[in-house]
Amino acid sequence: MGRELCSTGSFTRLRKSLNKMVMKVNEAISKSRIGKYFKLEARKSSFTKEFRAGTATFLTMAYIITVNASVLTDSGGTCSVSDCTFPANQTRATPDCMLKPNEGYEKCISKMRSDLIVATALASMIGSFAMGLLANLPLGLAPGMGPNAYLAYNLVGFHGSGKMSYQTVMAIFLVEGCAFLAIAVFGLRGRIARFIPQPVRLACAAGIGLFIAFVGLQAHQGVGLVGPDPSTLLTLTACSSTNPVTGECTGGKMQSPTFWLSSVGFIIMCYGLMKEIKGSMIYGILFVTLVSWFRNTAVTIFPNTPTGNSSYEYFKKVVDFHKIESTAGAINFSHFNNGEVWVALLTLLYIDVLATTGTLYTMAEIGGFVNEEGEFEGEYIAYMVDAGSTIVASTLGVSPIATFVESSAGIKEGGRTGLTAIIVGFYFLLSLFFTPLIASVPPWAIGPSLVMVGVLMMKVVKDIDWNNIKDAVPAFVTMVLMPLTYSISNGIIGGIGVYIALSLYDSMVCWVKWLMRMRKMVVKEQNQVSAATADQNIEIV
Repeated sequence: MGRELCSTGSFTRLRKSLNKMVMKVNEAISKSRIGKYFKLEARKSSFTKEFRAGTATFLTMAYIITVNASVLTDSGGTCSVSDCTFPANQTRATPDCMLKPNEGYEKCISKMRSDLIVATALASMIGSFAMGLLANLPLGLAPGMGPNAYLAYNLVGFHGSGKMSYQTVMAIFLVEGCAFLAIAVFGLRGRIARFIPQPVRLACAAGIGLFIAFVGLQAHQGVGLVGPDPSTLLTLTACSSTNPVTGECTGGKMQSPTFWLSSVGFIIMCYGLMKEIKGSMIYGILFVTLVSWFRNTAVTIFPNTPTGNSSYEYFKKVVDFHKIESTAGAINFSHFNNGEVWVALLTLLYIDVLATTGTLYTMAEIGGFVNEEGEFEGEYIAYMVDAGSTIVASTLGVSPIATFVESSAGIKEGGRTGLTAIIVGFYFLLSLFFTPLIASVPPWAIGPSLVMVGVLMMKVVKDIDWNNIKDAVPAFVTMVLMPLTYSISNGIIGGIGVYIALSLYDSMVCWVKWLMRMRKMVVKEQNQVSAATADQNIEIV
């Protein structure tokens, strides 16, 4: 009994001494140049709070490193027909080699995915550091979901099957970043956002969420729950084996081991989010990944094949700094005389303006930074940081940078200054040295996170007035066209078109009423003139 009391007292004394030491460290940092620069005392924060907030934010958004790289890799990136291997009886590779299993092309894809992992982490690090140092806001930045899917499945297409090259799209991202920077400098971002009808603006985020979830459910992204069907276009799959060219089911449905493993990962994410556990999406990805790292299993990512053995040898390095070789500087302006390029540019600019504006204001409101005039400290710089980070990201070969809503996790932990963003950037810096591990995350671990991202992006539909047909129909058209036509721009254009069509009646009524008022005024003036003339004639008589 005495020993227990002694140990309890020792533990209490140890805890008190640690608390005192932490308080001294916090006080010293708050009064230092760093503390004064980040305004720790003014914003009623401390270094330990900011550190805890930065850790929470990184845990909730770290999934973007693998997810963004996987989505962009689906486009084939800078890999081309020249990377394909071909049989000895052929003089050169045929274009369809990029859509069929091909050892040479798959090696190029694997190498490019490692490049994109490093580029994603590096761009996120630069963006987060800049947001913390220049804007002094506790916001984490990274390539946003939406533009990357637009690149991979609309513009470049799966393994280069689209109308544009990866290099052309990177040039579009660069121009879009410069345009957004100009918009931010002149303070035009809010005015541009207001040109888009509100129901379409709200539905855009939900539509992109559905689109991303649809991608995550398909076979090439890992989950494989849905796939093509010659009769119904789309059907339930999760097959034990599929046709490598068409993707059609050749084995038993709902018998894919990787599908059931990814389902467990999805449930882990759901339970974690239900209980508000920080980093829930990462935990789901980690569980599926760790199970998939065991060789000689039905779900292994390292099968006994030349490609699998090569991947396993790279994985065993654990720590390795991978240089960006294929995607850095992959920019080409030669196709800017094509009208489709400018449509894509305007679409991306619209998405970036809306997403950044909405997310920044939402995060500022959660943090209590917004004043009575609807402004917050660091707002002007924050928009320029976002645009500048997008320019840097395009030169590295990744999609535009955006402020992540996951920053709210850090704000809820007490993050109030740019130190939170600095710590997020530091974690991204550390991830640069673990490329072999990050590159070995299987696609069936990433698929569930894409579905979960879709779930989280559906929240905005509650703000749509579904009782008002004029708002409800354009919003629905925007949301449904994005996944069903496999095009984000089609959804936006369709929603705006329907809204304009439904607004014609009200516009015509307004014009008719205005014309009638003008006619009454003219008639009234004529009557007054006639009456005045009559009075003058009477006086003369």
